[in-house]
Amino acid sequence: MQAITTATDKPAAGAAAVSHASMANAIRALAMDAVEAANSGHPGMPMGMADVATVLFTRHLKFDAGRPDWPDRDRFVLSAGHGSMLLYALLHLTGYADVTIKALRNFRQLASLAAGHPEYGHAGGIETTTGPLGQGLANAVGMALAERHLAARFGSDIVDHRTYAVVGDGCLMEGISQEAITFAAHLRLSRLTVLFDDNEISIDGPTGLATSEDQIKRFEAAGWHTQAIDGHDAHAIDVAIAAACASDAPSLIACRTQIAFGAPTKAGTSAAHGAPLGADEIAGARKALNWPHAPFEIPEDILGAWREAGKRGATASAAWDTKLSNEPAFLRGAFERAVTGMLPDGWRSVLDELKKAFVKDAPKQASRVSSGAVLDELAREVPELLGGSADLTGSNNTRAKGQKVLSADNYSGTYLHYGIREHAMGAMMNGLALHGGVVPYAGTFLVFADYMRPAIRLAALMGLRVIYVMTHDSIGLGQDGPTHQPVEHLASLRAIPNLDVFRPADAVETAECWALALARGNGPSLLALSRQGLPVLRGTYSTENKCARGAYILAEAKGKRRATLIATGSEVEIALAAREQLHGEGIGTAVVSMPCWELFEIQDHDYQDAVLGPNTVRVAVEAASPFGWARWVTPDGAVVGMMGFGASAPAPALYEHFAITAENAVKAVKVRL
Repeated sequence: MQAITTATDKPAAGAAAVSHASMANAIRALAMDAVEAANSGHPGMPMGMADVATVLFTRHLKFDAGRPDWPDRDRFVLSAGHGSMLLYALLHLTGYADVTIKALRNFRQLASLAAGHPEYGHAGGIETTTGPLGQGLANAVGMALAERHLAARFGSDIVDHRTYAVVGDGCLMEGISQEAITFAAHLRLSRLTVLFDDNEISIDGPTGLATSEDQIKRFEAAGWHTQAIDGHDAHAIDVAIAAACASDAPSLIACRTQIAFGAPTKAGTSAAHGAPLGADEIAGARKALNWPHAPFEIPEDILGAWREAGKRGATASAAWDTKLSNEPAFLRGAFERAVTGMLPDGWRSVLDELKKAFVKDAPKQASRVSSGAVLDELAREVPELLGGSADLTGSNNTRAKGQKVLSADNYSGTYLHYGIREHAMGAMMNGLALHGGVVPYAGTFLVFADYMRPAIRLAALMGLRVIYVMTHDSIGLGQDGPTHQPVEHLASLRAIPNLDVFRPADAVETAECWALALARGNGPSLLALSRQGLPVLRGTYSTENKCARGAYILAEAKGKRRATLIATGSEVEIALAAREQLHGEGIGTAVVSMPCWELFEIQDHDYQDAVLGPNTVRVAVEAASPFGWARWVTPDGAVVGMMGFGASAPAPALYEHFAITAENAVKAVKVRL
């Protein structure tokens, strides 16, 4: 068995003597060798998709291996992240400096940039972290959307590229794929091409064990341009990619491949999916592929041909620099600021003025309404903000005044109607952030964070600036009942590393939390906002962002401090009422507002002690699961919270029913004194 070559099998530019088959087999050999050396991994997918990847990278993909961060490069997403050696082999062969042969020899080892699944930030050319299937596909939709939006804003002379994604059967079985493909078609993202590794094999065996879906008809029904080809025919691959690029709709190319192409006994079987091939099978594959070279050895002529492919975009990259330099200074400056993630001057002062107005006017309003007021100001000052909601715009208050809807007819809009697609919304926001040039935010109800959790986790893992506006944050939402009332959600979200969870207590804190979320450049932020009205609790204006340290003393004790009430969000008002009752009984009590646990955790010990009061009785008040609060109320404190699910009733009745009251907080303090 050997890779197919045809009369029209074009070699890479400057490498006329090197065949397509030889270049594709270099990928196969590196995949086999790295997985074998690690004694772990997935060799089959890279071997099966080697022909498709070779054609894409040598003939179509616009990139410059010497400049991985070129803003106008095409994006390549390996959604089927288990086949990571396909990507690592391509990056090494084309000359990305980070991906050395040593890195491939250390595949899947501690501190190796060649991790088991591609991890964003480990090396140039890794556009996103993939592995949870389907996430990469939705990331690619977000990237393609960002390209269209930025082209509308800055012009096609400096924003003119495509997005390619390799997906497997598993990516398309995951429900997120349906959300993503229908959204991509709805927005007519014609610069998106999905290359489907149609090998009909999953870990358990043939895909027929679990699905009989016709993917071509599925994508056609959504509005995609579709093709089905032999994924080992270089000419057919070349023609299909060209046709996809000419389409006015997003394009699916179903590439019928054989998993572990070239392996004598394991090709076409699940045995090659997630385990090393073994020495004998690799020897047989080397013979079948006419690859007599030692492990990790790439002949100079083949490596040279690949390196020429890696340099193919250098001329276009340099020409792009010239185009950018010729743009008007204001546009060039705005573009460079946007793609580097810098925010424009002036946005902080706008929020500062809003804080003054909140203190002066003291509106009693839901924090979701306060968030909407913040967005009204920010949307005018920060053109990179790209907002949206999962069909809850009026409830989330996520569309600012003056924001126009982004649609297939108007890519310049800055507001997206994501529809009821929370999971894909989260993953597409990741793609938007990864692409650069935009700051994505979007809303839904906090309880539906469960639908978004895998994407939120990946945003945290990648350190992306993504902002989630999660409203209806407790039993305070009232009569929609326990299906919509979050209980365990705050605890579960706080458990995600590198996710800042903000729960502001009033309009002033809402403005401050938005400022912190927007300024954060190394991870996502989530704002948990109320449905019910909240009074302004900070009666005096201060330029200081008190939320920046995660927690602060909102109200000092009168006299000696014997108790400390710690609360978040809507329950801070309850804590203040309890403080007054305790003071009436001569018990000096301080109230601490703790809008962000994560920021408080990183404060120095002295500040934490000053806020929490180490020798006082500590009681936390939060209308949510008490899980996690022990770290703040130990050793003898208590939590006034939810011990089970909520119920359907008006909010005041629910707070009384579940004893999340000032009276219960007072009782919890007194029994511990």
